[in-house]
Amino acid sequence: MKKNFKLYIGLALIGLASSCAPSLDEFEPSKGTADFSKFIAVGNSLTSGYADNGLYLEGQKVAFPNLIAEQLKEVGGGEFTSPFFSQDQENGSGYIKFGGFDTNGNPVMEPVTDKLAVRGLNPEGKPLYTKYTDPIQNLGVPGMRLDMSMAPYVGTVMGNPYFERLLPEGTPATLKYVEYAASHEHTFFTFWLGNNDVLGYATNGAAATEDPTKKLLDLPTFESAYNAFVKALVGTGAKGVVATIPDVTAIPVLNTLTTARLNAAVEAATQGQAKNVYIATKKGPRVATDADLFMLTFPTALLGQPNEAGFPYGIDPRNPIADNYVLDKDEVVEVSNRVKAFNEKIKAIAGANDLAVADVYTFLNKVKSGYNYNGVHISAAFITGNAFSLDGVHLTPMGNAIVANVFIDAINAKYNSKIGKIDVSQYRGVKFPN
Repeated sequence: MKKNFKLYIGLALIGLASSCAPSLDEFEPSKGTADFSKFIAVGNSLTSGYADNGLYLEGQKVAFPNLIAEQLKEVGGGEFTSPFFSQDQENGSGYIKFGGFDTNGNPVMEPVTDKLAVRGLNPEGKPLYTKYTDPIQNLGVPGMRLDMSMAPYVGTVMGNPYFERLLPEGTPATLKYVEYAASHEHTFFTFWLGNNDVLGYATNGAAATEDPTKKLLDLPTFESAYNAFVKALVGTGAKGVVATIPDVTAIPVLNTLTTARLNAAVEAATQGQAKNVYIATKKGPRVATDADLFMLTFPTALLGQPNEAGFPYGIDPRNPIADNYVLDKDEVVEVSNRVKAFNEKIKAIAGANDLAVADVYTFLNKVKSGYNYNGVHISAAFITGNAFSLDGVHLTPMGNAIVANVFIDAINAKYNSKIGKIDVSQYRGVKFPN
């Protein structure tokens, strides 16, 4: 019997962005006790506007700090510049777009590879992006980890290409991201780092690796680095807002491809001869449960492919799904506990430095199962949830607007300011094909 392992994700088009614009409270904007005249944003891909598995101009323009900066203009905010790609290189690093659903109900992703901002390759053959060395205030660098922000050589051609593109030729190789960020004159800042110190580990299934971007940062190193970075930012008397780290197990990259869907695909393809998928764990192979989380990027075409001994991949314990494709239930607990511990340190350090806290962790957990935000339905559902882009990690334009409002709420509460909220209905979720 020929086995045809096709995964029927069956994503229903439920309640896409709709509804009327929210009713925004009328009030007189005021800055309160903070000085917003020189605002900088420090962070990683979320701060830069990275989306749909790439950094490109449309996403850069709606990065949450840019949206906040527009609101700050009403309360004394000054110029806020981002390292935008040019119009003729608007697709930046390249990204993916949604091409609709195939005949089996599976989403089709199409790569965008024209109008790239690639100036060449480094010695390892990895892309180097077009330089942007003019003064900027959005300092978001995709891929930046908290531990790496304290390390030299990250801004070189062999380091982080998104950081390297911001540095003029001749910049000392030893320049650290923390030094780069703190050197920018500022009276106010947003700070959102720490996500990647968990995310890379989680999306690699907590598998053993020598890749430093996929290791789980230990708590003492996190606390020391976070405290040092915040001290560098507040050293001149600046005020600011820091953000908690989202629960990485609550976002589409880890909650879309469920065990139930894989089991159903296996059962259908084998006409009921097999009913379960098997996974590799640190304790040995076993049947997957609902508590195990599969990567959105898991190549389902591998299911049923025999190894050299003839055992079908994923449906025989002698050829289980590899560890890097699944975060098993014990690893879920490990990752979730580490995120909670990091967030406790973030709140403590913020309190010690009299900073506001944007509790994105709590907000996105509320969003996970579905939430009506000012008349717009949002959730952690892949494609249809409005908040997350096609990579299942980063935000849509609407998601950026919502997160910007979480920051604004925190700023207003801490500094007795009155900064206007953003009308999220003016921003899109995932873009559907015409």
